[in-house]
Amino acid sequence: MENQILQGLNAPQLEAVKHTEGPLLILAGAGTGKTRVLTSRIAYILGEGLATPNEIMSVTFTNKAAKEMSERVENLIGASTSGMWLGTFHSIGSRLLRRHAELAGLNQNFVIIDMDDQKRLLKQIIVENGIDEKQWPPRLLGSIISNWKDSGWRPEDVPNEKKIAFNNCGVQLYTEYQKRLESMNAADFGDLLLKSLLLLKNNPQIAKQYQDRFKYVLVDEYQDTNSVQYQWLRLLVMGYKNICVVGDDDQSIYAWRGAKVENILKFDKDFAGTKTIRLEQNYRSSGHILKAAAGLIAKNNSRHDKTLWTEDANGETVEIHPVYDGKEEARLIAERIDNHGKYSDCAVLVRTAAQTRPIEEAFVKNKIDYTMVGGLRFYERKEIRDAIAYLRLIQSLQDSLAFERIINVPKRGIGKATVDEISMLARDQEIPMYQATTGLVNSGLIPPRLLTKLREFTGNIERWRTEAKETTLDRLMEDVLEESGYLDMLRNDKKNEDEAKNRMDNLKELVRALQEYDDLTSFLEHVSLVMDGDTRNMGDTVKLSTIHAAKGLEFDTVFIPGFEEGIFPHQRSLDESGIKGVEEERRLAYVAITRAKRKLIISHASTRMMYGRFDASTPSRFLGEMPENSLKFVESTAPSWRSMSSATGGSNWRGSNSGTGSHWARKTKEVEPMFVTNTQPTGKKVGDYTIGSRIFHQKFGYGAIRKSEGKGETQRLTIQFEKAGQKKLVAALANLQKV
Repeated sequence: MENQILQGLNAPQLEAVKHTEGPLLILAGAGTGKTRVLTSRIAYILGEGLATPNEIMSVTFTNKAAKEMSERVENLIGASTSGMWLGTFHSIGSRLLRRHAELAGLNQNFVIIDMDDQKRLLKQIIVENGIDEKQWPPRLLGSIISNWKDSGWRPEDVPNEKKIAFNNCGVQLYTEYQKRLESMNAADFGDLLLKSLLLLKNNPQIAKQYQDRFKYVLVDEYQDTNSVQYQWLRLLVMGYKNICVVGDDDQSIYAWRGAKVENILKFDKDFAGTKTIRLEQNYRSSGHILKAAAGLIAKNNSRHDKTLWTEDANGETVEIHPVYDGKEEARLIAERIDNHGKYSDCAVLVRTAAQTRPIEEAFVKNKIDYTMVGGLRFYERKEIRDAIAYLRLIQSLQDSLAFERIINVPKRGIGKATVDEISMLARDQEIPMYQATTGLVNSGLIPPRLLTKLREFTGNIERWRTEAKETTLDRLMEDVLEESGYLDMLRNDKKNEDEAKNRMDNLKELVRALQEYDDLTSFLEHVSLVMDGDTRNMGDTVKLSTIHAAKGLEFDTVFIPGFEEGIFPHQRSLDESGIKGVEEERRLAYVAITRAKRKLIISHASTRMMYGRFDASTPSRFLGEMPENSLKFVESTAPSWRSMSSATGGSNWRGSNSGTGSHWARKTKEVEPMFVTNTQPTGKKVGDYTIGSRIFHQKFGYGAIRKSEGKGETQRLTIQFEKAGQKKLVAALANLQKV
């Protein structure tokens, strides 16, 4: 049996499988066979009689991965793994709590509430405490509490500097929320780990029982663990200390979800006597692709040193395509894929979902079947459908489907009962819902508050219908999104802040799309044709995906468009997280590059269409960090390319740090700032900057410095921009010009 388990493993893989005593850190680079090592290790431990299934715990990040691992082990050993503690952190935490529910303040049949139940419960608590739920929404409180639980904090553990959360009421409401959950014999997902951690901490005899039980603990994707998961694991393995973690700090791309790359970086300090094994032989990508990835990621400081290699020493060089604009980029990708032959061999990986729109349209035009990985196509996204519904109603007041979609989006106090009444009236009189609404408004038979809301809505529609005859479609769309309150709805979505920002990015892309059409009729007809062309062929299709959603996948040929400053690395990461943000973006680029097996095509535009004009773009600094002998720079007809680089890869742009892009709000009216901070006395000197001095930023335009925090590389400036509102920028990366 041992031969069957170990057959085909390379030397480091074999060493990782057979090293069974003491803490083990397996640094598994992309495509190095980590799943095989994990399953072979479990099978080897069982096959050698070192442990029985119920003495092994193996933690994965998805239930699917746990099921696949169990099946693979059973195939290797030819026996059942029944009894093994194999599953996600949450499923194993739930199993612990079920066994010792009373010690955790629960009954054994406790229920696990979902996000919707949590929101309703928090809403009750907020209202009962006399708090304005519109100003302080339940979603925001739920996010705060979840973050505290992920940090391992009960209400009494929340640090003083965090107690200002939720208008200084966060801790009080957290306390009340937990009492309410316990009274209902319920737990949320955060409790599954926090309560099981506290169970072990507060009951040493129970902790020892499991420490003595689990001879071996294995953890996959260790770089993605958060604080409470880290504490929970450390406590469970204190018996035998045979903990084996597998991960790759170079692929830690979920900091925004609470993952702490520090957990894997300091593993050998947390567990004395750690054996570190590097899996560096890559079975996926060709040599030049790996060299490009290795050269790029080597620029990160916070990482374990490792270098991937492959027996396919070279392979094809990585193609770098400068293009004139986003349309040329989309045409290039579509033409190359069309000539490739087999669509399913190809993937297009984008930094943000907003980049997909021109690519999708090029695919539709060229009749290329494609599938969105882990997401919706551009025109299927809720915010895009909502925005287009406004345009449809402006175009035709008879469009009752569009009316019904947006009458209360964003919420404007027009509830379901009112909409049902309007719908019934429209059916009875055989008229459109909009006409039924104006009839209600003119009848004087509805309550004053509702009358005001309906009159405001119909007044807006009539005004936008007039505007549509006098202005461009992109300006019309901007006004509709701003004046309807849709953008404010997204700006105020504090719980889903990252998702809200992504939705705003998608709406920016919609505005850009509208610049290509002269009238509403032609645009709406185009959208209908694009949606009608959705063949949903899930077989031989190109995969179109964000890089985050593509982690763990691999493809013969990969396209990465948008390798420009401000897009990749993303400006938001640079502005909000500074050096850490750059390193996270570099890890994201590394993940994208290592999805390719044989062919990698990277493109960047010299200009991007922004609000009716072409703005110059700067090639990504990441291009200058990859070894030139692994890259092939393809000549382009782009006018501005020759001034930036030669066909063989000039040096003008290599390592450039400047930001690019244009601001969202073209109009001069103020928008709600993303950050609100106190100002410091004007004239105070802080490093190279003076509070109150006037500066220029390539993306946000002119502004004045209001506040400074930190020093050196960590110095962050709060700047009030004339058009973009208030922003916090890292001084070392912002490329500010004094004016």
